[in-house]
Amino acid sequence: MDLSTLANLINAIAVTAGVIFAAVQIRDYRGQRHRDSMSALVRSFQTPSFAHSLRRVSSLPDNVAREQIPALLGPDGEDHVYALLTSWEALGILLYRKEVTIDLIDDFFSGPIVVTWRKLSRYISELRRDAQRETYFEWVQWLAERMMEREKLSPPVPAHIAHLDWK
Repeated sequence: MDLSTLANLINAIAVTAGVIFAAVQIRDYRGQRHRDSMSALVRSFQTPSFAHSLRRVSSLPDNVAREQIPALLGPDGEDHVYALLTSWEALGILLYRKEVTIDLIDDFFSGPIVVTWRKLSRYISELRRDAQRETYFEWVQWLAERMMEREKLSPPVPAHIAHLDWK
């Protein structure tokens, strides 16, 4: 092998190694960016107002009627209902567009989402009827149905039981 061929071979190997290195770096960067965006999303739900709204909605009876909300939660009660529903709505859209994974949502929010739907499905139906608009909180329903489908296939097991042997 002459010197020119050897130089070309070394050059080809170097270029190939550079391309492989760049591809690995891009993949790692995308993974880190995805993890960072998922963390930011979860942190955005960890606010006092979100927790307050979730607690208030969780205290409602199942299938609560729209006209019962002020009596049960006070004059600002519907604001808390809307705050929670719009949060779930956004999460449903993000899941549908594959910006977050269903496993992440399941781990963090499946219980609260299912409970919210159980409490507010009638309320949402009444909103839709009154507004003559079936798209009111459509993604909340879609998201709750995805969580309930998962629970039918595999009933939820609390982390302290499911991961008892974790090291």
